[in-house]
Amino acid sequence: MALTYTVVIERDSERWYVARCPAIPGCFTQGRTRAEALENIREAIALALECYAEEGVEPSQESPETPSVVKVQV
Repeated sequence: MALTYTVVIERDSERWYVARCPAIPGCFTQGRTRAEALENIREAIALALECYAEEGVEPSQESPETPSVVKVQV
């Protein structure tokens, strides 16, 4: 079963792409390109899920604190 997670990608002051997964505390990474940041966050999420499995913790797909993305027309 594939799990789906929200990933937030932003540019930092050094122009790196920083990716984080709000549903998994401490799960973040970066990349020089958006594609690299996405690849790296997929790896980070997979490793976090692996750790959860080893510890017998059931991962959630999203937590209530996870921000939702909303498009607003002004």
